[in-house]
This record gives sequence, C-alpha cells and structure tokens, in this order.
Amino acid sequence: MNGQLMLSSSFWANRRVFLTGHTGFKGSWLSLWLHHLGAQVTGYALDPPTEPSLYRLAGIDGLVTSHIADIRDQAHLASVMAQAKPEIVIHMAAQPLVRDSYKLPVETFEINVMGTVNLLEAARGAGSVKAIVNVTTDKCYENREWIWGYRENEALGGYDPYSSSKACSELVTQAYRSSYFPPADYARHGVAIASARAGNVIGGGDWATDRLIPDCVRSVLAGSPVRIRNPRAIRPWQHVLEPLAGYLTLARMLTENGAAYAEAWNFGPDDRDARPVEWLVKRFCAAWGPDASYVIDGGSHPHEAGTLTLDCSKAKARLGWRPQWDLGRAMDSIVAWTKAYRDGKDLRGLCLSQIDEYSRSGSSEV
Repeated sequence: MNGQLMLSSSFWANRRVFLTGHTGFKGSWLSLWLHHLGAQVTGYALDPPTEPSLYRLAGIDGLVTSHIADIRDQAHLASVMAQAKPEIVIHMAAQPLVRDSYKLPVETFEINVMGTVNLLEAARGAGSVKAIVNVTTDKCYENREWIWGYRENEALGGYDPYSSSKACSELVTQAYRSSYFPPADYARHGVAIASARAGNVIGGGDWATDRLIPDCVRSVLAGSPVRIRNPRAIRPWQHVLEPLAGYLTLARMLTENGAAYAEAWNFGPDDRDARPVEWLVKRFCAAWGPDASYVIDGGSHPHEAGTLTLDCSKAKARLGWRPQWDLGRAMDSIVAWTKAYRDGKDLRGLCLSQIDEYSRSGSSEV
C-alpha cells in the first residue's frame, strides 16, 4: 500500500495522539496535519522557541490541548499523559541545533536523552499507549563521510553533543523496546515502539537560528545577502511534510500491525536531492527573484559533517512511503509561504493548502 494513502481521516478521526514538541517548527506542521485529519491532539512542549513562530502565526494553540511544560519534569509529564490517555505517542521535543549543542552540552543531553527516558516512562505508565514513534535525526549515525546513504543497521555515533545525544536517544529507545516492550512478547504488553531518522528538514515557518533556510528568509526579508558557512556541505534536504508523512504512516502501521514495525526507520529524500548548501541557496535566490543574493562567510565555524545522506529503501519497500516533492518544488513552496508571511496573508490556510497539495501528489500511486 502507498504510505500516503495511509494518511486518511478514516484512521485518524478521533484518534488520541500525544505530541511532544508541538510548539516547534516540525511540531506545528504536524499539529496542523493531525487536526486536519480529525485527531485529538494533546501537545506537551516549552513555549515556541522563536519569535515569530509558526505555532503562533497559524494559531496552533486553538487546535490542540496544549501543555506548556518541560520534558525534563518527569512527574508532570507522566501526569499529563495519564490524563490524556493517548493511543499514539510521537516524541519530537528536543534541543535540535548542532551549533547550540556546542554552547549548551549539558542541556542538550538532559533534553535529548533524559527527555526520551521521561517520555518512555510516562508512556509505560499511562496504560493506554499502543504505538510510540521517537523522532531522532540522520545525525545519529557515526559519520564516515561516505558518498552512499546510511542504512538503519549502521553504527550509531556523533561528533558533536547534539548528534551524540540523538544517538543516545536511539539507544534508550532500543533499551526500552528490549526491556519493557519486546516484540516477541507483544501479545502481552500491546505496545510497539519505533524510532524515525529524518534528513535536513526545510519548509515555510522555520525561524531557527543558524539554520540554512531561516537564514535565507531573514536575509531576503531584510534586503541583505544570505551568508553561508559551508557551501560544499552535502545534506539530505527534504520538505517538512515528507518526514511527517513518514511518521504518520509509521504510527499507523505500529498501531495496526504491532511488533512487525517496531524498529528504526529512515525518512529522507531521493539521492538527487542530496545537494550542497550553495546549490540550495542559489535555488532559493532564483525562486525569490532579483532582490535575493548570497555571499560565502569565510570565518571560523564549529565542525559540521561534510557529507551525510540516508538510504530509505526499507521505508519505501515496507511502509510504502516515498518522497513526493523534489527539492525544486520544496523550495518553491517555501518562497510562496515566505511571501505570504511578508504580505500578511492567512498562513494557517496556506499550510493546509500545502498539506492537501502534498497529500494529492501521492494519491495516484498504489
């Protein structure tokens, strides 16, 4: 079955979903999509990490039951989850930035590692949970600068605190699956837990610091050139809706089929969309128009991987998921979103129209 066809309201209508990190960029898009599908979403996160934020611009607070709280507060998290009685848990709360992890290593490990432990403990005690998706990152792999994509059975690692913390989150997930939710004993405990590793996610409404597309957006809105740090660095760029479709498909498969899907999954773009930073910025500037330009920042910067791509063969073969938008289409959607923001248009409506457009793009496959 095509994974995109799994994203139907017939499954999600009135489904109780507990989503951590719902105030962030990806979390806001996923909250919109889940509400659009008819799910009952309980969100748990800190205040939006940026200003402006997609969470506030799209009025997400009016669509979900929102709890502004810290993932490190285990007792409060467990209490909120017990009250929500979710069937599906999607864990996205994180300190998500490599450069910030150099400045805040202790906080990064506390949030990304112990936050995962707290989330899984809360789910273990809730008594209602059937499926858990822990969202990590492509950077959880031990990066050997290979030109081919990493598969789910490759070694975990992490040069910087962020990457290492996400590898640790993967190990925590494996430990809880083995110790408390073993697939071989699924008939007894009834909980299926998986992890999802996505590539470099881009899309309208991202305002994070030291991230490429937000840097492009801030620069063009200010009328200044985009400054890029690592023009030759290659990343698996993908529109935010691509991995979110993967998470939703995986969550449904875990709920309906249990232990057969309780493992790690990659969700990245096709090989042709693993592009250098400079290519992406050029494409953004071309889509924006003659007012956009860029320069290369020759200063000293913290270490970042040179090449990083994902092999998503398993998700394509077993989940029926596959990328729907190429990188050019993704860039065009970002420019359209940003110009709508600049012009004061209805951003929630635009997000929903892009979600519908994305969903239709996969509907012809079987």
